[in-house]
Amino acid sequence: MARYVIRRILVAFPTLLAVYTLVFLFIRVAPGDPAVAALGDYASAEAVQALRERMGLNTPLWVQYGATLLGYVRGDLGRSLITNISIGSQIAAVLPHTLELTFAGVLIGTIFGIPLGIIAAVHRNRLADYLSRVFSLAGISIPAFYLGILLILAFAVKLRWFPVMGAGDFSNPVENLRHLALPALALGIIMIAFVARMTRSCFLNVLREDYIRTARAKGLSERGVILLHSLRNALIPIAAVLGTQTALLIGDSVMTEIVFSRPGMGKLIVQAMLQRDYIALQSLIVVYASLVVVINLLTDLSYGVIDPRIRYE
Repeated sequence: MARYVIRRILVAFPTLLAVYTLVFLFIRVAPGDPAVAALGDYASAEAVQALRERMGLNTPLWVQYGATLLGYVRGDLGRSLITNISIGSQIAAVLPHTLELTFAGVLIGTIFGIPLGIIAAVHRNRLADYLSRVFSLAGISIPAFYLGILLILAFAVKLRWFPVMGAGDFSNPVENLRHLALPALALGIIMIAFVARMTRSCFLNVLREDYIRTARAKGLSERGVILLHSLRNALIPIAAVLGTQTALLIGDSVMTEIVFSRPGMGKLIVQAMLQRDYIALQSLIVVYASLVVVINLLTDLSYGVIDPRIRYE
């Protein structure tokens, strides 16, 4: 196991390097000048040139590339080109909010998606199955930000059950949960749709297996057949889709944070894009890529927990 984890971590470094390289190149070929974005369109040419010198934008690209990459290796994410504030400190302040929102959405999707998929598979081509499939199709089709707007109108503006915006304070768990409920539900509904569809498909395949017929022939109750024989054998593909959707949900959280005006990585990325803050945008995307690598690793390791026959060689 330890050897497998080390190999996966070593493989992650070329992936992160490729991500950094692509982001570095794409950002710099985009039109516009970050010095002009910082000073405004009416700034003098001398002021713009002086700011470009201070930002290091007049140095060759390979020098900028190497300097930033060396900083990442040392754990230094750099400083904002616009505000000169440490990017690492900015990320540390908002990352807990993004992770909280993402994993709350995953928790909602897991708790409700798996039972919904099981019910749909057990009652195939009946009313429960049709309702589950309609809900799943709707959940997949509606964008998270639009769903968030609908939830704000219904539960915050009309009913006034939850706050409209903000993230609350971690020191006040009740208030924090009230701010988290609607954005987590917006992401959770999408997660439920994907998990329910995958669970239904997996269970339909498992329920056709010979050992399921044998278990029923031996007199095992239907609940025992579902929970003891079917569920564990269907969990590996379900775990795979959970890992994939968790990574995608981190991306969906960007627009959700903006809709609900929550502090998070999403707002930092949008701000960096608008200001043409190269260093901040690069660092934020590399952090996102690192989170995806960690999620994929944890997903792979979960396979061995679900099925002890899987060995990491």
